[in-house]
Amino acid sequence: MEEHFGPRDELELDLLLEAIFRHYHYDFRGYSRGSLHRRLARAQHQHGCDSLSQLQHLLLRDPAVFADLMGFLTIQVSEMFRDPAYFRALREQVVPHLKTYPSLKVWIAGCANGEEFYSLAILFREEGLEDRTIFYCTDISPAALEKAEAGIYAIDRLPQFSENHRLAGGKASLSDYYTAAYGAAVFDKTLRRRAVFAQHNLASDQVFGEVQLVSSRNVLIYFDRELQDRALGLFGESLVRGGFLGLGSKETLRFSRYSDGFADFDEGEKIYRRNLQELKALDHAA
Repeated sequence: MEEHFGPRDELELDLLLEAIFRHYHYDFRGYSRGSLHRRLARAQHQHGCDSLSQLQHLLLRDPAVFADLMGFLTIQVSEMFRDPAYFRALREQVVPHLKTYPSLKVWIAGCANGEEFYSLAILFREEGLEDRTIFYCTDISPAALEKAEAGIYAIDRLPQFSENHRLAGGKASLSDYYTAAYGAAVFDKTLRRRAVFAQHNLASDQVFGEVQLVSSRNVLIYFDRELQDRALGLFGESLVRGGFLGLGSKETLRFSRYSDGFADFDEGEKIYRRNLQELKALDHAA
């Protein structure tokens, strides 16, 4: 059902997002409006506020309220080897190309609580690429990055993780990569030895390196069109010519201003390849 928000709702949302940007320097102004309204409605309820204006009053005076609000504004729901066919396509189609590079850099943009990073780290270990790869794991949320770096997940999630790994073409048992105790699974710390965890905001930060693979899945769906284009521009600038971009199953480059800079590599699994001939168009787009 389509949602409708009145002028007052929109004004209060604008003011709250502007307050967050000016006071805490986090920019959510380009996020999907409907998604923001839904998430902030839950935050209002939790903090006993009747309006976004009341919530704004609280968060401007209590940093702890904003820290809690970040949990509502940033989506941290994922699973290891989510959409196994995507990871199988990486393994079977992209990895052979990556093996031609003497060293590799991979950017996991919006790494959330780390499930996608550990999926890629395990895949790269199984394919013999781990020792030549640096993983840049970025997210807007400091709390999510802490969880990602810790690599601890509830034990009841492991059966699904293990099945996904098998379907993704895993070459070992997923249990080889973690230790289970006290209701949790702790992933092998050696998987993190080639990883850098850092805050990065796709709405306001710039490119920080040159990479051969960007995997940013189920992040763009929470952005409006303008912010989607900004993020895709950053990915294009980061990728070497011939580098690969992986998006989520409901995301596409088709309507982006940067679509001409990429070729479909595996259209079904939303894997794209940076065009060689479109370097100038990407680098100089407004």
